[in-house]
Amino acid sequence: MSTRVIVINRDKLLFKGLKYSLEQDNYIVESAFTVKESKDKIKKKDYGLVILDLVLPDGNGLNLCQTIRENSQVPIIVLTEKQDDVNKILALEYGADDYITKPINILILKAKIKAILRRANMKNFHFENQIVKIDDFIINTLGRRLTKGDASITLTGKEFDLFYLLVSNPGKVFTREELLETIWGYEYFGDLRTVDVHIRRLREKIEEDPNNLQYIHTKWGVGYYFKSKKANAAVE
Repeated sequence: MSTRVIVINRDKLLFKGLKYSLEQDNYIVESAFTVKESKDKIKKKDYGLVILDLVLPDGNGLNLCQTIRENSQVPIIVLTEKQDDVNKILALEYGADDYITKPINILILKAKIKAILRRANMKNFHFENQIVKIDDFIINTLGRRLTKGDASITLTGKEFDLFYLLVSNPGKVFTREELLETIWGYEYFGDLRTVDVHIRRLREKIEEDPNNLQYIHTKWGVGYYFKSKKANAAVE
């Protein structure tokens, strides 16, 4: 089944090029040129991927990214200017899964799309379709849901994958490079700051006090690891 992609961009010539290139890989590509149009289409159809430009004629792409993420776990790739580091970080903070700079290298974009969709399908983890219990957490890998005590914690797709990988390997330190390759599915096109932003967002959601970490720890100069408060984790 082909993946339906919506490209939200004011540049009709750019959209035409993206549509042509992505349709060669059997994606169904649709357009939205304004914030209003994109919101209307996303309400009416299920998309497998959003490609979002941050500069739109009737609104802020960052705010739109945040709005989409509040209502959907659909993967989002944002388009940014080459030197626009601030918006790259903000896009990740607002819920984007990844970004690509303009002018777009279509081969890099396709590689990122394939990696994101592969991870969205959750085919590569050991405890697929099971309930994982560890400390105060219950992870439903089939429904991709996380609860802590009686509270449900809403995670983006990448946050869920990242948390699940760390929890599945308690005490194992992963370098940022390893996390980027494993979770995002590519080795050469990623930015290590992507990992740091997702770790920070994840900590804000699962830690009672982000300044007094209990679960996701940093091994300085190496990477990140999950530390269980209990000796054993139960897997059902």
